[in-house]
Amino acid sequence: MIHIVLYNPEIPQNTGNIMRTCVATEAHLHLIEPLGFKFDEKRVRRSVMDYFDYLHYTIHPSFEEFMTTVSGQVYFLTRYGHKPHSEFNFKDTDEDIYLVFGAESTGIPLNILKEHLDHCFRVPMAKEARSLNLSNTVAICVYEVLRQQGYPHLSVEEVQKGANFLDDSQ
Repeated sequence: MIHIVLYNPEIPQNTGNIMRTCVATEAHLHLIEPLGFKFDEKRVRRSVMDYFDYLHYTIHPSFEEFMTTVSGQVYFLTRYGHKPHSEFNFKDTDEDIYLVFGAESTGIPLNILKEHLDHCFRVPMAKEARSLNLSNTVAICVYEVLRQQGYPHLSVEEVQKGANFLDDSQ
């Protein structure tokens, strides 16, 4: 299973978009407090649309408490990572995968990153860019893990309107 971990998220719309990505990818969302917004805010609900009932999530009071629940490999997105997100091998593992993303304004604390240097990664980008939008970065990284694993349990055909909808439409 893939776990998306948001360390102190600050922007409700980003978290809402990430919630929708979690539902679409069957990933479990972990939110580490403090949150920069009230979890029941309308802005979160609007971004996640009507998928909230399908979301699997856990809210943790601290990073230390979250780490006591981990049963797999933990990876950290940081602009200081020395490897691209696609360089890690996510294909040949039976363990859960935890992808940790930091607060929009400050990222993941350096002391946490230093403890896990061999599992820090970055999304490659132009030297002029400091970062990408958090929800976009989560989607990029989750889909890299899923691509390597062959998109297990996910539909590669249109389900709501049928696989042949485009062929059959006028």
